[in-house]
Amino acid sequence: MSEPEIPLSEQLQASFPPHLERLCERSARALAACGYAGLLVHAGSPLAVFEDDRSYPFEVHAPFKVWVPLTQAPDSFVYFEPGRRPLLLVHRSQDFWHRAAQTPPAYWTDCFEISFHGELEAARQQLPGDLAQVAYIGDVFPELTGWGLGAINPRRLMRHLDYERAIKSPYELACLREASRLGALGHRAAARAFAAGCSELEIELGFVAACGQREQDLPYNPIIALNEGGATLHYQLLERERPAEARSLLIDAGVEFAGYACDITRTRTFPDRHGDFAALIALMDRMQQSLCAQVRPGVDWRDVQTRTHELTGEVLKEADLIRCGAEEAVATGVTRVFFPHGVGHLLGLEVHDVGGFMRGPDEGDLPPPDAQPFLRLTRVLQPGFVVTMEPGIYFIDSLLNPARADARAGAINWSRVDALRPYGGIRIEDDLAVTTSGCENLTRAAFAQLEAG
Repeated sequence: MSEPEIPLSEQLQASFPPHLERLCERSARALAACGYAGLLVHAGSPLAVFEDDRSYPFEVHAPFKVWVPLTQAPDSFVYFEPGRRPLLLVHRSQDFWHRAAQTPPAYWTDCFEISFHGELEAARQQLPGDLAQVAYIGDVFPELTGWGLGAINPRRLMRHLDYERAIKSPYELACLREASRLGALGHRAAARAFAAGCSELEIELGFVAACGQREQDLPYNPIIALNEGGATLHYQLLERERPAEARSLLIDAGVEFAGYACDITRTRTFPDRHGDFAALIALMDRMQQSLCAQVRPGVDWRDVQTRTHELTGEVLKEADLIRCGAEEAVATGVTRVFFPHGVGHLLGLEVHDVGGFMRGPDEGDLPPPDAQPFLRLTRVLQPGFVVTMEPGIYFIDSLLNPARADARAGAINWSRVDALRPYGGIRIEDDLAVTTSGCENLTRAAFAQLEAG
């Protein structure tokens, strides 16, 4: 008999204090290495719309929300000094236009000394008088120049902090699992809307409603592409009209929980009417799962990218999209015609989380290979990393047309390409947490949980 699942609230209650303790320890090490005595982190400020009296939707800075899951309190601060309890300064608007930020009693509030301020200068008064040895990370607002800080956004310190962020704590993994659960709810609703013949906008509305978030709460604008739109990697339109025929759906959409994001992509069609494309989706799903099975500590992500192109060549050959062998397709660049992007990236407080290229805090970067300029991760995997796995095959005119005119033309079965171009493309993306012996597929587990009821 399996053990009963621990409620999320209890998981967060138990795991946040150790998370914060670990964060304090690594922040103290970074401060010592860089010669600072304290750290002041800003949540960010609302960005005003040009020549208007309103602002864009607020997005909290990742270096702030790693400390507290407080995502809707602009101009708040965390002050950390090694050996002392962190101080949280919450900004509360004094006007009657906006509701003041609330700090509900929750699993994290007891870990901080908390105070409130209405103006930035009031926040400064609650900080130590001498900030000459304090490093600041955040927006540079006019009043900041008079605060007497030791450094503003010092790059070396930020690299130390960013490098450590790749390894997630049990608390962070709990948040990422919950984000995946919410994302699976949204994807299930989107699949039902697609099956009902809805428009791209209607599919997005179904996704948002199912996850219980506003669009501005999501970690990125959903990519919801019907038919040929799936060939545009970051498709940004949401057509209001229902298509005359819905052949395919590519949906790349995520959700946040407590500041942590999921990043999930699925491609769908109607097998009874579009069996050829459905078979290609099945091939891609099998390929994607074989790549997921390779994720474990010690794996160089650049090798995963290389293996992805080898498998892409095999899929292209099996689907009769190329006339050459898989090895030749990789060597001649044919696979890059169909798969032009990186196979994955770090995931966490940001969708494309920081530190993907870092050798170490002070050791410079590992740039992507010349042949793979869009690869976002070059590090060797460690336990605690969370990465996406997102291979794809697309029919992109801006890549296909040059291939028609050069030496690659004879290696491609153009009649098959033309038959599949109306479907746009395929991308299948899961989020993987690297364990000591392999990986935990957060995405597949979330979908399985839904299916189990």
